[in-house]
Amino acid sequence: MDMTLKQLPETEIAFIRRTGSYFEPQEHWGKLIHWATEHNLYPPSSQFIGISFDNPNDVDPHECRHDACVTVPKNFDKTGHGEIQFKKLEGGQYIVHHFYDTPEKLSETYKYILEEWLPEREYSVDESRNTLEFNLNNPAEDPDGKSKVDLYVPIKN
Repeated sequence: MDMTLKQLPETEIAFIRRTGSYFEPQEHWGKLIHWATEHNLYPPSSQFIGISFDNPNDVDPHECRHDACVTVPKNFDKTGHGEIQFKKLEGGQYIVHHFYDTPEKLSETYKYILEEWLPEREYSVDESRNTLEFNLNNPAEDPDGKSKVDLYVPIKN
């Protein structure tokens, strides 16, 4: 499994939070993408990021929290955007894995990284920061239905 080390700067994001199973329909993504498009926030100048806060093995799957996010410029006017919320992602060191497979295999990849790959290296997960999923495609538009995601796992030495 190929991994790279990357320093991520502090990043401003807009987001919509959803609570529920990670495997149910993700309507909050559609709402965020619609809002982002209206505000000219799309690649390459902006990036879409998913943040999953809970491990469904430890939390009832219907209580799992997920943020659908898009990066915004530092001078972006954050007033009057309804259900859209804003926050800063803390910067720092991350191990990055380029994932391209079916969405169902994402949990297996996380398990391997967290339970096997990292323990064999000098790194450990920095639990004070979130794992980030930089979404690079829409699996519904991929010919094989695969997700192209850069997984950012926060680390500390």
